[in-house]
Amino acid sequence: MTGRELLEARDLRKTYPAGRTGKRVAAVDRVSFRIDTGETVAFVGESGSGKTTIGRLVARLETADAGSIRFDGEDWLALSGEALRRKRRHVQIVFQDPQTSLNPRMRVGDQVAEPLRVQKLVGRRELEDRVAALLREVGLDPAASARFPSEFSGGQRQRIAIARALATRPRLLVCDEPVSALDASVAAQIINLLLDLQRDLGLAYLFISHDLPLVSRVADRVAVLYLGRIVEEGPAATLIARPLHPYTAALISSVPGHGPGEPAARIALAGEPGRGTAENPGCDFAPRCPIARPRCRVEVPPLAKIFPGSRAACFYPGELRVPTL
Repeated sequence: MTGRELLEARDLRKTYPAGRTGKRVAAVDRVSFRIDTGETVAFVGESGSGKTTIGRLVARLETADAGSIRFDGEDWLALSGEALRRKRRHVQIVFQDPQTSLNPRMRVGDQVAEPLRVQKLVGRRELEDRVAALLREVGLDPAASARFPSEFSGGQRQRIAIARALATRPRLLVCDEPVSALDASVAAQIINLLLDLQRDLGLAYLFISHDLPLVSRVADRVAVLYLGRIVEEGPAATLIARPLHPYTAALISSVPGHGPGEPAARIALAGEPGRGTAENPGCDFAPRCPIARPRCRVEVPPLAKIFPGSRAACFYPGELRVPTL
């Protein structure tokens, strides 16, 4: 169950240098979204679509070039110094690969305790008990605190990373491909853990993934990114069952079919992702789109409401259907 608005981002933009040309490429381009208390909003798209950059902007690991983020009604991007340190406890991140996100030279207990020390949330006498409680919360024996990350499996390391992220009792957790480095059975266990924690703690998740079946299970709402822009947004179940944007339909079609009513053939996309140019100023997706028409090559479709709760940046929404058995 979701509650009131927790985070609102408007017109976020982040650019990076493009080689030695002096030009800059927008990894995130005028992206707006909101996340309510206890809600999971997922961002999906191909590699390079801007998913991880959005997560890092929200977690303040990157600085936005433009746009705004309000967290619990406060200007999140205006915070700095001590004010940012205090508020940062409320937004934490779980990275894709726990093998690289955990320090191999630090014992597990010290790593889980570190956010508590930095935020000065508990005294020295309470610290050991708090770390033990966090490890139990993620399904690990408190005795794990005396060991090093290399002594654990990938799934156990991700549990340690989650315990560390939970140490400050955040309200929003950015999950950046949190199970993509794990075997399927272990990934399922981690997802179940995240769902249980959300239920018990009232967490909100910004969930980054390329796995649509997974997203359909964990997310309340989904935003589909293409070249740094949202091209479709809507309730997870509706978006998966009835994609409006042809790019979304192509992503869904790439998931192997397992039975009647599921994708049976992949929608072929021509070429590679590329932005519009002065010669072709229209929709960025038009050069690859199976249903593109002349209008698509000269006009940029706005992200517009198609039906309640769903938006798409397409002049012909819903026209491209996912092939089924």
